[in-house]
Amino acid sequence: MWERRWGRASAPQAMAAATSVMRAQQLFLATYDEALAPFDLSFPRFEALTLLEFSRDGRLPMTTLSRRLMVHPTSATHTVKRLAEQGFVARVPNPDDGRGTLAAITPAGRAVLAEATAVLVAGGFALDALTGAERVELFRLLEKVRRGARDFDDQSSATI
Repeated sequence: MWERRWGRASAPQAMAAATSVMRAQQLFLATYDEALAPFDLSFPRFEALTLLEFSRDGRLPMTTLSRRLMVHPTSATHTVKRLAEQGFVARVPNPDDGRGTLAAITPAGRAVLAEATAVLVAGGFALDALTGAERVELFRLLEKVRRGARDFDDQSSATI
């Protein structure tokens, strides 16, 4: 239908692929949010905790967190505020920036992250329909798209 309406030059394969990626993302988020509900976490809050856990010292400036989550600073602030209310994150002054704030993962945040991650891992991150080799192939294809959009800080090879 796309090709009939817009013509072959409109790249119907690109539209079909983009639509499939967006639909898959919606399915993933619904699956993740359902798996994370017992921990009173949404996927964005899980992702923020993961970024903090993977940071060098368990804390990040709010501007960095916002950039890495690819959300508006107001959304990052709301996410951290909710995590702080749950006791999973502490907001502390940034010693390198008198006006800035750091989000720091707490021991309770590390504990809930470990439990929630175990549940997502057990569910295969909703990718259990793919073989291990297919997951790697999917990652590599999407990595190529992300690099084309300059989604990485450098051009070194991403790792799984």
